[in-house]
Amino acid sequence: MLKTLVTIVYVLVCLLLITVIIMQSGRSAGLSGAIGGAAETLLGKKKGLDEWLAKVTVWLAVAFGALSLLLVVWHQK
Repeated sequence: MLKTLVTIVYVLVCLLLITVIIMQSGRSAGLSGAIGGAAETLLGKKKGLDEWLAKVTVWLAVAFGALSLLLVVWHQK
């Protein structure tokens, strides 16, 4: 029962991690990205959202790693 619950949480973390990574904006895309990136930096566009998404990505990655190790240990028993 507990293994099934952990597996469901693991799948949800995987889907959330994929979603958060896709939602993040790219760093720069050549010359147009450099010009647009400079404008975004000056105007403060999307900075708060990108920082929040970066923090969420770290926490989801830690949860993904921990759940992966837990499921591997359970699988070997």
